[in-house]
Amino acid sequence: MTAVSTTDTELTPGTFIPASYDKRLMVTAGRASQALGAKIADNLGVDLADAGLKTFSDGEVYCRYADSIRGADLFIVASIAGSDEEGLTVNDALMELLVMVHAAKHASAHRIIAVTPWYGYSRQDKKSAPREPISARLVAEVLETAGIDRLVTMDLHAGQMQGFFSRPVDHMTAMPILTQFVADQLAGEDLVIIAPDAGRVKLVRKFAQKVGAPYALLEKERPTHQVAEIGYVIGDVQGKVAVIVDDIIDTGGTLSAAAQTVLDEGASKVYAVATHGVFSGRAFDTLEASPLSGIVVTDTIPLRDGAPERIQVLTSADILTDSIRRIFLDDSVSEIFEGENQLF
Repeated sequence: MTAVSTTDTELTPGTFIPASYDKRLMVTAGRASQALGAKIADNLGVDLADAGLKTFSDGEVYCRYADSIRGADLFIVASIAGSDEEGLTVNDALMELLVMVHAAKHASAHRIIAVTPWYGYSRQDKKSAPREPISARLVAEVLETAGIDRLVTMDLHAGQMQGFFSRPVDHMTAMPILTQFVADQLAGEDLVIIAPDAGRVKLVRKFAQKVGAPYALLEKERPTHQVAEIGYVIGDVQGKVAVIVDDIIDTGGTLSAAAQTVLDEGASKVYAVATHGVFSGRAFDTLEASPLSGIVVTDTIPLRDGAPERIQVLTSADILTDSIRRIFLDDSVSEIFEGENQLF
């Protein structure tokens, strides 16, 4: 266990802070995030706490921590994502996180910090049509009702989602990992960084500055959910190696169409980088047949079996470890990114 000790400090006669007060840090993980949680715990030099998770035959989720968590700062690493390996849907993962938080609350944990690198339901962040819910806000409300004291997440689909919470939200970004990868692996290439839509221009501008390349914009319309039509490229891509930068890759259809559009405009090769690899439905087949030369994502969501070889996964564990350490020590989190973790 990690511990921080204080020294005797006189307040008034007969009252003081004990000299041997131990502040405990504990890390546990949901079943869909066991590998990521284990990396973070190892980096912090603590054991991954066993949450005793299981699913009953009727589908109900159960949790019972194997060890006492009384008085501990408990960090629950649990992306709201499904896992084929564990037989979990995204809704199972959400319910699992809720019962883990609720169990910790009633076991007298000092602080409960939900570390959800992938915030499920994040794309349902507004009403796009009458009579539909704002599900991302609903998730925020139930997490706070369950008992979280703080949320740590990564590359939210929309920055205003932080306003759905009344508790502190620490917003991490995988951009340092992805920009370093592009700078290292595509060094010497005549690069152009591509924004897949107008909403990503600010993020892509920062990305382009980091790798020292110009950027261009794809004009895109979305007629319905998970369907997009790529129009044309705004900017010069002729003869360049293009890198499409986004926060999420889901079915792969939009990305494949975007890559073909960029190639049709004269780019020599097209790569894609994103923080979250959802890869739902027939995404692997779609991306295998796409003209993309390579795809890079992080491990915020477990990569299921059958992924094409062109998909490479980088770990977000180091950034999340540093974030957890700073939160535990009540230090500045934004210093990790020099204040540039709000890329919206």
